[in-house]
Amino acid sequence: MNNVVAIVGRPNVGKSTLFNKLTGERTAIVDDTPGVTRDRIYGECEWCGKKFMLVDTGGIEPYSDDIILSQMRRQAELAIDSAEVIILVTDLRSGVVATDMDVAAMLQKSGKPIVLCVNKCDTIGELPADFYEFYNLGLGDPIAVSSVHGLGTGDLLDEVCKYLPAEDENGEENEYIKVAVIGKPNVGKSSLVNAVLGEERMIVSSIAGTTRDATDSYVENEFGKFMTR
Repeated sequence: MNNVVAIVGRPNVGKSTLFNKLTGERTAIVDDTPGVTRDRIYGECEWCGKKFMLVDTGGIEPYSDDIILSQMRRQAELAIDSAEVIILVTDLRSGVVATDMDVAAMLQKSGKPIVLCVNKCDTIGELPADFYEFYNLGLGDPIAVSSVHGLGTGDLLDEVCKYLPAEDENGEENEYIKVAVIGKPNVGKSSLVNAVLGEERMIVSSIAGTTRDATDSYVENEFGKFMTR
């Protein structure tokens, strides 16, 4: 599988909007309500000849005991563990908040390269003074981005690609058989997908409607290569 780049951050900073912009598809649900994205969502991205798998994650609340929020945090941690590069998304409008500091500290412990994205920089011209507050996260130079308008996304991808290892030139394009898992709420669809994949790919809860996005997952076995949704 391609190199993996994970998009992480606290809730409602625009991670899913950025994911959709970079992948060129409206795969992730976008809404002003925090916590809409819950499972890991994968999409292919290409920049300057480099192809990689982009992963959108739910908002990280480091110290919440809420069942769903804690499982969202676990899904984000799994994405971080599998990623070569991590994009930390923050919000210019709200500035640096305590949760941003907590998430940044968590990411630094991973030892992975971290690219700091300051989202919602929606105006062209000189950056506001509030932008420079994000240097306090200790992650190097922040990159100003407007995920809605696409401003700064090229600079963001340039920085990400600096950390990606060279691709295997002999690698072949993977052809996956697409399988849709459907059914009424709370019949065990996510549990079935997790069992097939052999990992905690999707949040499992007795609360109906826990899964919201159409989430692609990949598995290879003796029968072939499959993508479940």
